[in-house]
Amino acid sequence: MTSTTIRPPHGAADEPDRRRPLSARVVLGRVFAPVPSEFLLILSTALMLTGFGLVMVLSATSAVGSANGDKPYEALAKQAVFAAIGIPMMLVASRFSVSFWKKIAWPALIGATAFQMLVFTPLGINNDGNTNWIRIAGLQAQPSELLKLALALWLGYVLFRKQTLLGLWRHVFIPLVPVSVAVIATVLAGHDLGTAMILVLIVLSALFFSGVKLRIFILPTLLSVVLVAVLAVTSPNRMSRIMTFLDAQCTDYFDKCYQPLHGIWGLASGGVFGLGLGNSKQKYDWLPAAANDYIFAIVGEELGLIGCCVVLVLFALFAVGSFHVIRRTTDPFVRIVSGAITVWIVGEALLNIGVVLRLFPVLGVPLPFMSQGGTSLLSTLLACGVLLSFARTLPAKQPATTG
Repeated sequence: MTSTTIRPPHGAADEPDRRRPLSARVVLGRVFAPVPSEFLLILSTALMLTGFGLVMVLSATSAVGSANGDKPYEALAKQAVFAAIGIPMMLVASRFSVSFWKKIAWPALIGATAFQMLVFTPLGINNDGNTNWIRIAGLQAQPSELLKLALALWLGYVLFRKQTLLGLWRHVFIPLVPVSVAVIATVLAGHDLGTAMILVLIVLSALFFSGVKLRIFILPTLLSVVLVAVLAVTSPNRMSRIMTFLDAQCTDYFDKCYQPLHGIWGLASGGVFGLGLGNSKQKYDWLPAAANDYIFAIVGEELGLIGCCVVLVLFALFAVGSFHVIRRTTDPFVRIVSGAITVWIVGEALLNIGVVLRLFPVLGVPLPFMSQGGTSLLSTLLACGVLLSFARTLPAKQPATTG
């Protein structure tokens, strides 16, 4: 059996051979294309803060865990599992397109809200008067943490779709205000004012970065302040926290002042260089929330002013990278969502540190990346993945030309 070879015209024989290597180079170029500096800044600070947090969780929990008969590394192991899940999720999320995040905005909000409603079922857990946790198959989760990211994506999508109508208050009001109020109400129903304040902050920041007129932006801001004030005044527990904050002498040592005082004492005893990693005294059950809301106090006690400054610098660098994304993007959706996520993470960090420094009353908000809590770490890393995804879409910087 013979085969006939059909020879292509002159010059065409080499054409497929030239295309194949070129095609391969194009595909590989997309995979290994250099990423913007904003991408590297956000990624590196997120990873360093997460690693720093794992070290501090180990230091803050090992002593009390051993005294209670638990394994000294049990808390670290649990937090490390969430970090091991969250970091790959962040990297996978960074590969998704902007159109993907727009498509899942509504489903994400509906799903996160339904997840939050589980706290009002027999799965819900009450902790210090707040019903904002659930336990499923021995695992504890805080659904409101995922609600933060879902709300930011939904706000960005709605405001993006209404870009040409944001000068009219009724188009800003509907559906943004009713839906946001309903979502925040599911958290307030569990008496978690701290998380509700972060959600309000996300809504206000989304409005700000959407470019709505000042008169439209001021009204929701005033309503939010009034709502928080009413909720604080009508709750005896919240009022006692506020009165404790206003009491400069903090005379009620054995009750409301116990944790704030030990937090500030831990910071003060660290001095400039700290007592040394693992040498905290407050973590020996003097500071009840040493690994959670007051982990910054352990940082100050063990690593001193230098350690505290390192944490602040890392959050500042994270903010710089995120705000560069906001400034350089040409997509309103990217700008709004990036602004809401950045204000959420950086604002939550400032509130947490302010509570430890007694600049604010106790609010019960974690320190992002660092406080013990798997759901909080997962939601923060996933939010960073969204920021990294947006950073990939930034236009290339033009090289400077010399005249």
